[in-house]
Amino acid sequence: MSAQPAPPARYEAQVGIPAALMRGGTSKGLYFRRADLPDDPRARDRVLLAAMGSPDPRQIDGAGGANPLTSKVAILSPSEADDVDIDYLFAQVHVERAFVDLNPTCGNLLAAVGPFAVERGMIEAGDDETRVRIRMVNTGGLAEAVVQTPGGRVRYDGEVAIDGVPGTSAPVVLNLLQCAGSRTGALLPSGRPRDEIDGIPVTLIDVAVPMMVVRADALGKTGYETPAELDADTALFARVERMRRTAGEMMGLGNVSDLVIPKVSLVAPPRAGCGISSRYLVPTRTHQAHAATGAICVASAAAAPGTVASEVARLGPASNPLAVGIEHPAGRIEVSIDIRRTAGGIEVTSAGLVRTARLIFDGKIHVPGRAFNPGRPAGDRPDGQ
Repeated sequence: MSAQPAPPARYEAQVGIPAALMRGGTSKGLYFRRADLPDDPRARDRVLLAAMGSPDPRQIDGAGGANPLTSKVAILSPSEADDVDIDYLFAQVHVERAFVDLNPTCGNLLAAVGPFAVERGMIEAGDDETRVRIRMVNTGGLAEAVVQTPGGRVRYDGEVAIDGVPGTSAPVVLNLLQCAGSRTGALLPSGRPRDEIDGIPVTLIDVAVPMMVVRADALGKTGYETPAELDADTALFARVERMRRTAGEMMGLGNVSDLVIPKVSLVAPPRAGCGISSRYLVPTRTHQAHAATGAICVASAAAAPGTVASEVARLGPASNPLAVGIEHPAGRIEVSIDIRRTAGGIEVTSAGLVRTARLIFDGKIHVPGRAFNPGRPAGDRPDGQ
């Protein structure tokens, strides 16, 4: 009988961290309490990369889904502000790079912030519904989420369908407050509704998320292409990326080569009875549906006079709030924006939309101990035990 190889003298510890995998809107990600993650930002980022399995195009060694829409993280903590319940920090974990981007926020993951806070006992649930005041730490914006909680428990089943997600679920109503100038301090950061970059007319706008809006036909596209068709056009993405970096400088965001903001929307006239059609870039790929914050920004651009979006939009009679439907590759998303028309254009005071959410898994995500202390020998636990 042959001798068995001797086991290694030391093993690397796996560290379990409480977490939940949840779908919020048309995105999916890991949800953590801030108290369960390292305080040091560098250690926290290493833990998030390890949890998602980045950098790796398949994210085979983690919970990520090999797509920017499924490589996201929400970090929650009780807020110290009197008028806010929960602080929500969003982290975009890059799939193929060892980089965690804290610059944008995510309106889709926002849909599951309230449910997660109730599940974790961070706020007390109401008997019918629970209103959660949320500070979006990345941008400083404020949101209110209305979560269905009959009997004091989160309800996930329901009759609401959102395009881009199969089946139906309970509604989560999101009201975004103070959303204009989310990162730049101004609805139109350049001071103009229309600029030109690389010979192409663009609108630089910041409502819920900074964005460069471009007419699709100005780039030789119809605006109705599938995400796969757009993603296959590498020359298009190279040109858009050059334009996006210039837009970042013009919006006061500095060098955005390593950032996912400003986002990009290619707009076209609607074809299915909505107000406008949009293809949303994230920015190295085309969104399979549409970002919630991006929808608010596109709707605002469509309503603002003189923008490139207003040229192709087909909006109904002026009203307040104004309902704007946005067509996207998976269907449509409806946005309601509270606007005030001024001599210089419009002011956006708040925006609302309906999303859904679902708890997929609740437990612990296990990461290698080296994520906490990369210089510590294998086998030494981060807590010294």
